[in-house]
Amino acid sequence: MDCIQITGIRCYGYTGYLPEEQVLGQWFEVDIKLWLDLSTSAKTDSIEDTLDYRNVINLVKNLVKTSKFVLVERLASTIADSILASSDRVTQVHVILSKLAAPIPDFSGKISIEMIRTK
Repeated sequence: MDCIQITGIRCYGYTGYLPEEQVLGQWFEVDIKLWLDLSTSAKTDSIEDTLDYRNVINLVKNLVKTSKFVLVERLASTIADSILASSDRVTQVHVILSKLAAPIPDFSGKISIEMIRTK
């Protein structure tokens, strides 16, 4: 199976456990792997025979910007499920959703949720 990878989708969103996270928001980064058959598009060189990843990027950005979930797990799952539902071509999706500046005292790392969903 073939794979399209989209990395570094950065957007500002309002998902978080703390009330201020849902009001003030924070930066998120999303990396996506999409499994699908690319053999036809590799021969035809036609975008109609593949997945237009601009649509996936827009879908992810819209979900991060407009969702107000308590848990990043729910946001990651929503992203994965929405991608699968939006394309007949994609058979599996791998989402890594990172909270770039979690409001945790004395912690400067990032928190990431990784999910794989299959049709």
